[in-house]
Amino acid sequence: MDREGVKSIYATELLSFDIEPPLQHVGAEAKLKNWTSVFARYRPLLSYEVRDLEITVGSDVAFGRSLNRLSGTLKSGEYSDHWLRWTGCFRKIGDNWFIVHDHVSIPVDVRSGTALLDLEP
Repeated sequence: MDREGVKSIYATELLSFDIEPPLQHVGAEAKLKNWTSVFARYRPLLSYEVRDLEITVGSDVAFGRSLNRLSGTLKSGEYSDHWLRWTGCFRKIGDNWFIVHDHVSIPVDVRSGTALLDLEP
């Protein structure tokens, strides 16, 4: 649960469409507030599995997509385990690649408006 480690992958000008409101988070610090919130809800160790990762790379831009599993014990003692969908856009800045846009979502039952947290790949 390393906030600084997570911070190192994001460009300063990151735009994120994350699970938690608002509709968009502008800037790396806004995204990091979401990670700080996640870290605050879980006991160490939090597990984050990446499955079916595909990355397409150009000379200075790339995009990736994967299914990601977030699991761990909440501070309340309840175990949480669910899959997310992730898409990321990367830009090469200098000699390093950074995420400049990410989109994280959970499927929703449109009729009830309920998040479907029990789906698995």
